[in-house]
Amino acid sequence: MTWLTDHWLDVLGWGGSTLLVYSLLQASVLRLRILNAVACVILIVFNAALEVWPMVGMNTVLVAINAYFIVKLLRDRHDENAFKVLEVGPADEYLRHTLRVHGADILKFNPTFVHDPSDDQDAFLVQKGDETVGVVLLCRQDGTADVLLDYVTPRYRDFSPGEFVWRRSSLLSDRGIRRVVTPPGMVGAYYDRLGFRREGDTWVLHL
Repeated sequence: MTWLTDHWLDVLGWGGSTLLVYSLLQASVLRLRILNAVACVILIVFNAALEVWPMVGMNTVLVAINAYFIVKLLRDRHDENAFKVLEVGPADEYLRHTLRVHGADILKFNPTFVHDPSDDQDAFLVQKGDETVGVVLLCRQDGTADVLLDYVTPRYRDFSPGEFVWRRSSLLSDRGIRRVVTPPGMVGAYYDRLGFRREGDTWVLHL
């Protein structure tokens, strides 16, 4: 019985430690917090079984810290006061810089994307404080805006900051846009809750 107990304690300790290290490798800030909190809970049980109370105390505090930030992240994810949309020119140098910095990641999800700015394009940067967390590029023609890019940086991949562009209808209608169309084959979990409707293999928003 003692051997079996020791065996499961080893599994618990190594499992919690492995998950703790793995959590620190996450690019997504929300995923990091959640996995880190779970790892700390496992280590609380492990250290309590061994009666290592200082480690129990430390991990308890870490769980509380992670829980605070998880709640804050979840509360802010749809808050227009937490995310700001900045309108920039399609040839704006900061926009070009952002696209260059995230170029390899953008091509993973948009392998045919090429930034070719023109007068019929609109560009928006979504900011969280001083950090750029999303980029939306549109091409306007006859009242329809085709989505050229709707990109989220890895840290906020569990969020959908582009929604703050779609939710501000005046931002688009003031440009004469009456319809927004996504590229074919886009995943709809993000668009369907924002008023987009499935039309064939695209998602369409009527303003």
